[in-house]
Amino acid sequence: MTTRTALRICPLCEATCGLALTIEGEGPDGVVTGARGDRDDVFSAGFVCPKGAAFGSLDADPDRLTAPLVRRDGELREASWAQAFQAVADGLGTGKEGVALVLGNPNVHTVAGALYVPLLARALTNRALFSASTVDQMPKQVACGYLYGDPLAFPVPDLDRTDHLLIVGANPLVSNGSLTTAPDFPGRLKALRARGGRLTVIDPKRTRTARLADRHIAPRPGTDAALLLAMAHVLLAEGLATPVESVAGLDEVRDLLAPLTPEAVAAHCDVEAGTVRELARELAAAPTAAVYGRMGSTTVEFGTLTSWAVDLLTILTGNLDRPGGALFPRSATATVRPPGPGRGFRIGRWHSRVSGHPEVMSELPLAALAEELDTPGEGRLRYVITVAANPVLSAPDGERLERALADCAFMVSVDPYLNETTRHADVVLPPPRPTQSAHFDFAFNALAVRHNVRYSRPAVPLPAGRPDECAILTRLALIAGGAPPDTDPAALDALAVDFLLRRAVAQPHSPVHGQDPAALATRLTGADGAERRLDLMLRLGPYGEGFGADPDGLSLAALLAHPHGIDLGPLRPRLAEVLKTPSGLIELCPEPIAADLPRLLASLDRRPGELVLIGRRHLRSNNSWMHNVPELSGGTNRCTLQVHPRDAERLGLTDGAAARIKGDGGEITAEVELTGELRPGVVSLPHGWGHDRPGTRTSVAAAHPGANVNQLLDGSRLDPLSGTAVLNGFPVQVSPAEAP
Repeated sequence: MTTRTALRICPLCEATCGLALTIEGEGPDGVVTGARGDRDDVFSAGFVCPKGAAFGSLDADPDRLTAPLVRRDGELREASWAQAFQAVADGLGTGKEGVALVLGNPNVHTVAGALYVPLLARALTNRALFSASTVDQMPKQVACGYLYGDPLAFPVPDLDRTDHLLIVGANPLVSNGSLTTAPDFPGRLKALRARGGRLTVIDPKRTRTARLADRHIAPRPGTDAALLLAMAHVLLAEGLATPVESVAGLDEVRDLLAPLTPEAVAAHCDVEAGTVRELARELAAAPTAAVYGRMGSTTVEFGTLTSWAVDLLTILTGNLDRPGGALFPRSATATVRPPGPGRGFRIGRWHSRVSGHPEVMSELPLAALAEELDTPGEGRLRYVITVAANPVLSAPDGERLERALADCAFMVSVDPYLNETTRHADVVLPPPRPTQSAHFDFAFNALAVRHNVRYSRPAVPLPAGRPDECAILTRLALIAGGAPPDTDPAALDALAVDFLLRRAVAQPHSPVHGQDPAALATRLTGADGAERRLDLMLRLGPYGEGFGADPDGLSLAALLAHPHGIDLGPLRPRLAEVLKTPSGLIELCPEPIAADLPRLLASLDRRPGELVLIGRRHLRSNNSWMHNVPELSGGTNRCTLQVHPRDAERLGLTDGAAARIKGDGGEITAEVELTGELRPGVVSLPHGWGHDRPGTRTSVAAAHPGANVNQLLDGSRLDPLSGTAVLNGFPVQVSPAEAP
């Protein structure tokens, strides 16, 4: 049997580490027998975490679907691809006006998700898009949209050069980082400490990251907005603010934050006023500093205000858009836009039918999906398409959503597993295994702590007649647009290329301005439509060769000649290119954010209930879809309710026994794990468990099902500006229970 090595960028978390895979066997039968870090990778330099090391087991998971499933006589049965696509066309019929499109976070890890999901969304002419964004990072996007005019303009902490890093509600030693793409995040934090820098962590739990820190502050969950804005108050009141240039609204912010003194928030946050002042002064005194917040700062009651406060501190200390502070990465496939004002950002162009939630970035809250499906009336959604999504476990009140999915008129899922959500589908279209897919990080290159570009072609070829995920999504988009199910997918790629080239030649700043788009299209290279589109984006991107304008620039051919990637250098200041607000300035005090501040002020005198719940990450997991890999199961990767010993004694809970947890949406049972790492009054349960439904085909996950923490929620707790579900810092009741 032949053995070879193939390079692959890991798609299992946001660190995007380079892997060297050992593959045995020829053709489509090739299997991964080993996975290690690629020491020559220009970005990750050999780093690999347990998820990447288990790549082969995930790729060869025997529970992965290998053929389409079509429901016949109430049962899902294997079918041919032609039969499956015909079933989709028959099932959707003319009902595309009532289709909910539901997207999971694995989509940002795939070429298909980046290039073809948008085509599917455009083909569905209704306004019913739901995604994992509203159970994750949407508050950060809203805050950036208002501040900079672009909800995708994320300032990223310059980890390798900063002198002071303040982390809020994140545990990158376990998560590997998020909205900050940084292979070996742990090593980078240790390097910060080694060069004399300072690390401060704000988290209600003494996480692995907090244990590494110089200072750990453990406030009450959900109070980060008040804490950070009180720090901003100190900067302004004590004359410590040195704002970056190009800001508008500084005086308005000063007035807005006047009531948020450290003394006013101390009892609310359970952090002494003197400590709040010290945090602000340390941040201001550092030669360079950056503030980084993640899930613990976004999936909370004041998620958008907290996200705004994170950037506000960076701006007020003069650390935005400077080396060692927070800078805006420049992806190799980014659209090049001339500097100057833009149209800015707004939400609420339309609203959800039942509860009137405002649209945000063309999306409605995932927490509202169930009511949009099961509430009778005009405009009711009756059809569902899910792509790499498991909202039964990831959205609030999964039991109601299950009932709604079981009752919908037709459902199609693009997913490798028959899981808690896809078991309700009428058609399941499984993408091929990761080794049989190309990989390019369209999303995460725009969040990287160092500019780079890397591409992996499939390590193992597809068997004859097996469509890749790009072709699957293309056919779905064509069917949704009214085309016959046997339409050649290449037609849609040609339309996409033509659209992009026509737009480019019409723009005066483009290197191809005034040229013939048809002639340019003939110069594109690539083995398929996806590669041709990637070649186009690289050529016209900020480092591109511009169809001959810069012979040393990027193209697909240049990238293929560098299998370990191309280093494009450190992050550089480029605020002028980023700002797309109507004023062309950083809008420090957007009206919607200012209007939400009274809600925060009203909460300062409110005390939480006896216990509040927070989530937690596991190093060997990424939400629900990795619980079926044996190497990533067991050990610390368990669904336990972590409780402080003092709370356990008061509540009559014992280590290893069962506890009943009750919330707004229901109750669940979980095993108790005592730990002194949590602050008293806080319990912790991880997200993405609850693999106990009948009809699934995830044998490893089903053997250790855990409990669905989101069943404690009924969907009513949302951050109003972003529509994001409150998954952290909500009240619960806990009591002893019989073992499940």
